[in-house]
Amino acid sequence: MSKKLDLVIFGATGDLCFRKLLPALFELEKGGLLNELERIIGASRTDLSPEQWRNDMTRTVPGVDTSSPHWQTLLARMDYVPVDSANNSGFTALAERLTLRDNTYIYYLAVPPSIYGEICAGLHIANIVQSDSRVVLEKPLGRDLASCQLINEDVAKVFVESCTFRIDHYLGKETVQNLLALRFGNILFEPLWNNHYVDNIQITVAESLGVEGRSAFYGETGALRDMLQNHLLQVLCMTAMEPPPSLEGDAVRDEKVKVLRSLRLFKPEEIAKHTVRGQYAAGTIEGEPVCGFLEEQGFANFDMTETFAAVRASIDNWRWAGVPFYLRTGKRLAKRQSEVVVEFKNNAFALFPQDHQETSNKLVIQIQPTENINLRMVNKKAGLSDQLKLQTVNLDLSHSQQSDFKRYAAYERLLLDVFRGNQTLFMRRDEVEAAWAWSDSITDSWDEIGLKPKAYPAGSMGPNAALALPEREGRSWHE
Repeated sequence: MSKKLDLVIFGATGDLCFRKLLPALFELEKGGLLNELERIIGASRTDLSPEQWRNDMTRTVPGVDTSSPHWQTLLARMDYVPVDSANNSGFTALAERLTLRDNTYIYYLAVPPSIYGEICAGLHIANIVQSDSRVVLEKPLGRDLASCQLINEDVAKVFVESCTFRIDHYLGKETVQNLLALRFGNILFEPLWNNHYVDNIQITVAESLGVEGRSAFYGETGALRDMLQNHLLQVLCMTAMEPPPSLEGDAVRDEKVKVLRSLRLFKPEEIAKHTVRGQYAAGTIEGEPVCGFLEEQGFANFDMTETFAAVRASIDNWRWAGVPFYLRTGKRLAKRQSEVVVEFKNNAFALFPQDHQETSNKLVIQIQPTENINLRMVNKKAGLSDQLKLQTVNLDLSHSQQSDFKRYAAYERLLLDVFRGNQTLFMRRDEVEAAWAWSDSITDSWDEIGLKPKAYPAGSMGPNAALALPEREGRSWHE
């Protein structure tokens, strides 16, 4: 019989715990999927009793019916231990709680990555890391390759790679996972998924929200490190990877690493041509005026922090040579939208030369705010015209209309995979370090030439230079 699980959440009084983790655990409990989870132990520097923590979470946790029997079941499993990794206090008390039962320990580090090493060392000293213990690490893992390697080395002193789960919640989204099924489960698409038939691929992660007062974090991080280096690159890998021999964790991640290592690094002399760095100014969002980035509280001194980044990336391998990958992400944009657009080449011969509308096929994979997949095709426009006219139509490939479809959020899927020990949707060490090596070539080049962010009005889709990124090659962003 498999062992029961104990989940220890470091940062248990923080935003991530009550906004994401506890609501996800609540939904899994509602679905009857937490039978193996025996205890949830909160840990943080705040000096609280278990009852105070449970009461605080009940008052603040969003989107949860705290009067339901499912929440009461979770509460009955919830315990709390004050732990301060800075002075190594509290680990002994945590060890006493854990060793009462012979369970598998899962440590979720919902804290800044800079203290991952301290926490892992404290767990090791307290002798509460067993051969089957697991650790979950949140992004961003460092702010460049060097700092990422240091964090990885500190964690690796205590946890082996097979027990280390580096989480990126984008990989838990249904539509991102569906890329695997779409590509490798349908003979219709895979033969066309290459540079012979694909003209370009676009990945957009747009946010209408601003920086929301995160000056301590965002001011030093910026859009490229916060979003593009992880979320967008993970989606790119799922889109561009070769077929893995199986769906085992390392088989899938081997192929993702190959993509990251095939990404062409940038040089200072070409960085201004292939990337755009932006920063939002005052504008209007949904009819309401909003201030610019530098006017946000706590951001006056961050004039070199980008809130928008766009990149024309190249993958130097046999499948994708010559196909541009356009990536963009930003805050205070016109709408909240995340999508992948695979635009196919036009027919070599124009059989309908009098029809001037764009007729290229596009596969549009919408990730948020709705999850959907559409294939844009052309067919004949109905009517008795003396000439055959074309119109574009969308073929809906989503399964969201199924009556029995239960939509689970990203953290629900990923937490369940941690409990099951399945690493397929988590980043391996060499994978995250390869991603940093590529993004460092951008930030280092920006720093070397002193490339400043270009202003764009809030409520737009970024600087005009970003629109020109594909247009100078005769293409345009999908809107």
